[in-house]
Amino acid sequence: MTFSSNNEFTSRALSVLRIVSAYLLIQHGAAKLLGFPHVAFFDGLQIFSMLGAAGILELVGGALLLIGLFTRPVAFVLSGLLAFAYFIGHASKGFVLSPMLNQGEAAVLFCFVFLFIAVAGAGVWSVDAMRLAKKGA
Repeated sequence: MTFSSNNEFTSRALSVLRIVSAYLLIQHGAAKLLGFPHVAFFDGLQIFSMLGAAGILELVGGALLLIGLFTRPVAFVLSGLLAFAYFIGHASKGFVLSPMLNQGEAAVLFCFVFLFIAVAGAGVWSVDAMRLAKKGA
């Protein structure tokens, strides 16, 4: 059994990667904007701040990715957001040391997962796939 990019199993695995990554990102946005899960660092967060803007992108972009709507452009924007988050929030704590030591591993991993999704697409379990199938029918 080979696993090509057209393989049904591969497309399902891509969908699972997108859904799980989106779910995790939504938690970051929800913590910033909704206070759940509670993270003391975000207490009193101003919505018109860099962290507030990041929270909006995480919550709205994460929700769009979760359902697989406008996946490629949303994932590309989120990849940029996470690259920005790494260089602003983590690399300043010791870029040379490594993401493991400056607590930037999640930002780097999210960045490249979303960049992959931007290139690969949403997978079979998505609104994008349903819209494409309906358009082709």
